[in-house]
Amino acid sequence: MYLVYLAGDPSIAYLHLRSNSTPPTTSNPNIPRKRVAVIGAGLTGVSSAAHCVGHGFDVQIFESRPKDKGLGGIWSRVNSTSALQVHSLMYRFHPSVHYDSAYPSQKQIQEQIISLWKRYDLERRTVFDTRITSVKKTKQGKWIINDNEGEYGQFDGILACTGVCGDPKMPPLPDQDQFGGQIFHSSNLDGKDVKGKKVLIVGGGASAIEALEFAVKSGAGEIDVLSRSDKWIIPRNVLVQSLLACNIFGQEISLSWIPEWLLRKFFYRDLEDIAPTDDGIFTQTPMANSELFNQIREGKAHWVRGDIVSVEKTGVLFNHRAKGVPKGGPGREGLIEGDVIVMATGFKRPSLNFLPNEVFDEPYSPPSWYLQVFPPKYPDICANNSTYVDAIGTVGNMHIGIYTRFLIMFLTDPLTRPTEEWMKTWIDFTRFMKKLAPTRAFDFFTYAELIYWYIFVLIINPFRWKWALFVFFGIGRSLPLIVVEQENALRRELKKQRKSH
Repeated sequence: MYLVYLAGDPSIAYLHLRSNSTPPTTSNPNIPRKRVAVIGAGLTGVSSAAHCVGHGFDVQIFESRPKDKGLGGIWSRVNSTSALQVHSLMYRFHPSVHYDSAYPSQKQIQEQIISLWKRYDLERRTVFDTRITSVKKTKQGKWIINDNEGEYGQFDGILACTGVCGDPKMPPLPDQDQFGGQIFHSSNLDGKDVKGKKVLIVGGGASAIEALEFAVKSGAGEIDVLSRSDKWIIPRNVLVQSLLACNIFGQEISLSWIPEWLLRKFFYRDLEDIAPTDDGIFTQTPMANSELFNQIREGKAHWVRGDIVSVEKTGVLFNHRAKGVPKGGPGREGLIEGDVIVMATGFKRPSLNFLPNEVFDEPYSPPSWYLQVFPPKYPDICANNSTYVDAIGTVGNMHIGIYTRFLIMFLTDPLTRPTEEWMKTWIDFTRFMKKLAPTRAFDFFTYAELIYWYIFVLIINPFRWKWALFVFFGIGRSLPLIVVEQENALRRELKKQRKSH
């Protein structure tokens, strides 16, 4: 499993050799070239489109924002001081991507996305400022975008790559108009002067860590992170992160106390008080950061647990809660002074409402889909990286290619496509396997669980066996295509014989 992480994508050897050459096209006239609509020009959308083009498919990318805010997704809209939280080996979102540092900056990641976009000739295949409002299927099984077949044509498949981070989420604070300083969202900090000032960061997730890094690099005098709950924080260490992602069950198990105890004793150490007690590490996405603890130990930052009562002219009236006391519970109120308030409150989740209404019918609404990304009834729709809730692993790299190749397999080979009944059966089976999980079955997963999903789904259908090397490693597509054509020829012959009789 560790080697899989180090590779970044199991298809690296094959696709890296082709990354700088003209992508191939399907030459077999009996298997026409498929066309896929990719919705979203972020990291996942660009990578998925590159995989499609590299395997002989045609694509059209639709992005709702203009090029400067849309190409690269969230990485085109965050601060220049933002950097990758996980090791870059675990964020190789395409085999041809190479970083110069272990934790690349926002600029380096955006440059890699744009480079990939240009390398696979996706510029002429991308339309910006185009919001997708509907995707509808014709009686012939083709997809129409925004009811506009005349302009965009028809598509064989849909890759919904909207991601999980849309516009900034900035809920109002009680009496925030009284504040004498400035209030910013954590994604809008470039150029803001906080040198020597007291910075109050509202929130305790990944956005809070990024705001902390900005405040540190900008020379803030004092930093207070105001968090409503304790979050699991893990080291910026590729080995630790990989080992945690090896939980095949994707849930809290009887042995989960071991990594939790080790983290408390060897990573939190004297700061064990801010480690979660109610939530296990396999129930939420942990933050990967070591800078926070360094700043706390040096007295430059404080992690404060509690609730905001109101905003005063000189700071925030805060209800400090003891460890284990739930949100909104009793505590000690006190004023925390500050000059700047940073709202590290995350981002609104992009909508998938453009998809057919029936994909949201309970109990099979996202994320409770086949392999979490294929809605029952529609194996030709793949919501790549757009349905997960929480995870431990490299969400956003190796499985982009695997999921895209699953879609390619389904579109190319009819015998591999799952039926609606089977897709629902797989979902029900996964729910049963995770019935003891503290979260819902698809609310949390690890990378080891994803690998189990992939292997199980390939093994269960013999018609998919010939595609195994292609799905996992991106190689061997020519052989499956030959077999698919032989199967198609046999079906045509059988159909001809039935008609003659």
